[in-house]
Amino acid sequence: MRRRSVQLGRVLCAVAAVAVASVGVLGSGVAGAADRGTRKKDANPYHLIHPGTLNVGMDASFKPEMYIKKTGKFAGYDVVLLHKLAKTMHVKLHIYNVAFTGQIPGLEAKKFDLISNGLSPTPARKKSVTFSRAYVPYELVLGVPVTSKIPATISAWNKPTRTITALEGSTDTQLAKKLFPKAHVIGYSGDTAAILQVATKRASAVMVESYLLGEFSKSNPGKVKVEKFKKPLTIQYGSYAVHKGNKALVRYLNRWICKIQKSGFMAKAYRETESAPLPPMPKC
Repeated sequence: MRRRSVQLGRVLCAVAAVAVASVGVLGSGVAGAADRGTRKKDANPYHLIHPGTLNVGMDASFKPEMYIKKTGKFAGYDVVLLHKLAKTMHVKLHIYNVAFTGQIPGLEAKKFDLISNGLSPTPARKKSVTFSRAYVPYELVLGVPVTSKIPATISAWNKPTRTITALEGSTDTQLAKKLFPKAHVIGYSGDTAAILQVATKRASAVMVESYLLGEFSKSNPGKVKVEKFKKPLTIQYGSYAVHKGNKALVRYLNRWICKIQKSGFMAKAYRETESAPLPPMPKC
């Protein structure tokens, strides 16, 4: 009985070993699948449309903030930052040149992951997209013909006889309507078109970012000037916009913006592209 039990025990051990081996293979398969699933999930932690590629929508008609060189390459402050961002994220960068009014609809349609045009996070826009913290400052000014004799006061400009142009669908238009509700405010599809109305004296003034007016004056000297009110009309800040609810990407952007702000990279990029010192930014 003893020998038989030993032999039987050996047989049972052999069977058990095979069973354990089978379980081990099965277990390894399940664990491997789980690991692959984890790796697959981690490969796209910021929920990009195409893992490994950051697709960005921008209206490249705002030189020197973002524009296209004669060589066909994107350039400007935003572009410098985007290349830095993509390098830090270890992803490829693909920029789409999109009309300003088509940016948020394009983001909602998931044509790209991010809008880089210095958008102000207005309540209306927040209903459609999620914003990062500010990454670019800009001052809105009233550009007038150099021969204008209208006093630099809100009351003098807030009259039905004044025609003020601005970029259609922008905070420029909103501010013009808020400050000068009695004036006739007209939106245009591009800032240059809005400024040209003033340069050719077909409009009284244009509400526009100061750097854009300065850029226009470089090519068209003696046409427009900044109306010098006692106080700045407003200094606003632009943010990145991402898909509604993409908190993972926004958290990353916020940390990254603070990092380049504290390191001095942001100030360097602004100075080199805007030819001006970086205005005070919100503290991190």
